Amino acid sequence: MPVPVPRRLSAVTCLVMLVASALASMLAPSGYAQARDDEVDLLLVLAADISRSVDERKFRLQREGYATALVDPRVVQAMTGGPHGSIALCFIEWASDGDEVVVIDWTAVGSEAAAKGVAERIRDAPRAFMGRTAIGAAIDFALTHLDRSPFRASRRIIDVSGDGTNNSGRPVTMARDAAIAQNVTINGLVILSDVPLATNPTHTHPPGGLTAYYENNVIGGPDAFVLEAQSFASFGQSLVSKLMKEIAAAPASDRGYRRPAGLTRAATRDITE
Repeated sequence: MPVPVPRRLSAVTCLVMLVASALASMLAPSGYAQARDDEVDLLLVLAADISRSVDERKFRLQREGYATALVDPRVVQAMTGGPHGSIALCFIEWASDGDEVVVIDWTAVGSEAAAKGVAERIRDAPRAFMGRTAIGAAIDFALTHLDRSPFRASRRIIDVSGDGTNNSGRPVTMARDAAIAQNVTINGLVILSDVPLATNPTHTHPPGGLTAYYENNVIGGPDAFVLEAQSFASFGQSLVSKLMKEIAAAPASDRGYRRPAGLTRAATRDITE
């Protein structure tokens, strides 16, 4: 028996079928059920001070602290434990007003391997400059890059680490307020020093202490807090605690979030705007 040969579909029939298929996709009940590739649980800018008070030894300790903290199992768990299974981060370094550089541009971190990749790039990148301490300019720079991120999240945080007060650029409080107005949280990690800076003692040891300075001038926004590192040598461990705290602070509306084991509120000073 001869095999029947299917008839060729006319151009009009093909067009009708394509239109019908497109309409079916648009009207499907799933709507937006499928996750977008650009959705993450958090947009995080890590903003590290590399001003003149951060000599080469301190610089290497700080870089190693960031790299080590990002691959700590507790931090990896926090980064991958949210509803979307990943966060996106951008690592910048800053000094004087106009001295800001993107060391690691926006990268999604949703696995241990991705975290290790970012850590290695942080270790290997050269130092760009030294200068004064423009915290306000650093916040402005970070805010600009938050707006340019290819990823989307309901939470946006700028994580500022530094060892001194603002002494360059516009007032840090103006930059802080501009970020808060855009629903961005600024957290702080102050790096304390035993001996005041010889050329400007109040830069590293302002009246009331550097932590109080950050509380009053730098941090702000929903659930903002500042944490102390007693020295550059202990910076990495302090950063682990800080990253666990800010990454795990998921909105109450998020479901299925696994809070990292061992996360406590100890060793932090919290300010809620």
